[in-house]
Amino acid sequence: MIPSPSTPEFTPHNPPGIAPAVGNYSHALEVPPGHRLLFISGQVPERADGSVPEGFEAQCHAAWDNVLAALAAADMTTANLVKVTAYLTDRDQAEANSRIRQERLGDVAPALTVIVAMTLSSAWLLEIEAVAAGPSDG
Repeated sequence: MIPSPSTPEFTPHNPPGIAPAVGNYSHALEVPPGHRLLFISGQVPERADGSVPEGFEAQCHAAWDNVLAALAAADMTTANLVKVTAYLTDRDQAEANSRIRQERLGDVAPALTVIVAMTLSSAWLLEIEAVAAGPSDG
């Protein structure tokens, strides 16, 4: 997505003393003073009608659809993302997760954590939570 004129300029910090970030993310991302923060709860791959898609890739897209809907509800886009945490149920999902995240985010490189964990429902193969920042409304 192309950032809007109201999208804040975040400052990435990728210090030389840390191994380079691989997979289009930032080791740290600084938010300028005076911006509002949006904390997006873990989004599971469940659609509004309660259905859960089959397979990891379809579920990953569904979870991202939910993240994007939460951003849009706050008049934000992926350009506002500063931190993403993905909870996968199997380390073999990491490559597809990375590829789909990069497809969905384009050039946006938020701080990132990927964890292998059990989800609350065995039907869910992942969960994605995020933090976004945008210009203050007042």
